Amino acid sequence: MAADTVSLSAELARALLQARHAGVPADMRDKTRLHIADSLGIALAARGTALGRQVIDGLLAGHGAGTSGLIGGGRAAPLAAAFINASLIHILDYDDIHDVGRLHPSTCVLPAAMAAAGLADAGDAAVVDAVALGSELMCRLGVICAPQGEGPGSEWFLTQLFGYLGAAAAAGLVLGLDQRQLVSALGLAYMQLAGGKEAGFGTGATARGIYPAFAAQGGLQAALLARAGVTGPAGAMDGAAGLFRLYLAGALSSRQRAMLLDFSAWHARDVDIKPWPSCRLSHPYVAVAMAARDACLAHPEARVRVAVNPSSGRLCRPLAQRRRPATLQDAKYSIPFMTAYTLVHGAPTLRGFSAEVLADEDVLRMAGRIELEDGLPDNPGHPRAVLTLLEQGREIARAQFAAADLRVDAARARRKFEDCLQYAGRAAQAGALWNVMMQGRLQSAFDMVFKES
Repeated sequence: MAADTVSLSAELARALLQARHAGVPADMRDKTRLHIADSLGIALAARGTALGRQVIDGLLAGHGAGTSGLIGGGRAAPLAAAFINASLIHILDYDDIHDVGRLHPSTCVLPAAMAAAGLADAGDAAVVDAVALGSELMCRLGVICAPQGEGPGSEWFLTQLFGYLGAAAAAGLVLGLDQRQLVSALGLAYMQLAGGKEAGFGTGATARGIYPAFAAQGGLQAALLARAGVTGPAGAMDGAAGLFRLYLAGALSSRQRAMLLDFSAWHARDVDIKPWPSCRLSHPYVAVAMAARDACLAHPEARVRVAVNPSSGRLCRPLAQRRRPATLQDAKYSIPFMTAYTLVHGAPTLRGFSAEVLADEDVLRMAGRIELEDGLPDNPGHPRAVLTLLEQGREIARAQFAAADLRVDAARARRKFEDCLQYAGRAAQAGALWNVMMQGRLQSAFDMVFKES
């Protein structure tokens, strides 16, 4: 990058500030509030999990007490709070998703913005806009990458890789950083980038449930350092060893660069709320299993064949381990197991899909019947899942995925929220908290969720 060339980070920082000044569209503010409510509900539900307790114990041991609120009760230092709250949002694998980018924006951006708001005494509208813009940055980075089963981006958790930048942008906007400071925040976030996907491709680790938390914490840290005067590398995005050349196998094209800077289009409009608590790539297979369930139960000797593409195939192998997962995180990331569970019990729920399913003999027997059929074309977004039942060489049932199977409207999102709060033992609080959130009274909502039940 020539010395007299304006860096992509500088252009991006200017575009973010201009978008904030112009005003986030009203529908995006409404959608952002809905997704904040969804995230808070999920985190409350996750607070009682073993992994949630382990994360809290580990971070408090390293950071000590502080002033930032924890979802479900308690206080911690801001960087610890960002990590803990992000972990709680993601542990159940129930958080929102941008399907083409294959990333979870709210789980990175919201906790960083929440902690920053406590430090800056920011108003509700400023926090909503910052969360919307940080999420938008992550989504458009994901659209540029459009990961598939192989190729650039396929070996990274893009939630984590791009989450550092989205969280830095959101926290920086809440903290009131100017353009120069935002450039430094992006550069300091770049210096922390990580997100190798072995925690997903491998089996046996529970840490897959918390990988976005590193980005939430790192993004907040970058913004705080920039506010204090630390100068980050301006070429973080497009320098000789910048993000795209170093991590994603090449510089951006002029078209991609223009798309990254164009805030007339909002890619975060395509972020969806999840209907089920499992990896998004498993959702099409849950849907086809629901469609074929009656036929499968009526033919207990039938072979069960699922068609996969290179992306979904990554969640199927090694097949022996995917059929008998060692951890709940592995189970949620296993297409054979999620398909088997749904065929036996129906769609996964917070109460039904708990650690006990790992020893459920009916599910394990069904998982042993799952066969794989390679050959579906790879594509960004949803795999075009197909489930076929075969008996004595004859096809007796066939179900094919349709995107409408996963649609969650506002009414269903509220039912999910209420279910999460009931699971968390806070059912009595659900109505008031939902109403406060929909009215945009974020600080009141945060005060409610920061109190112990």
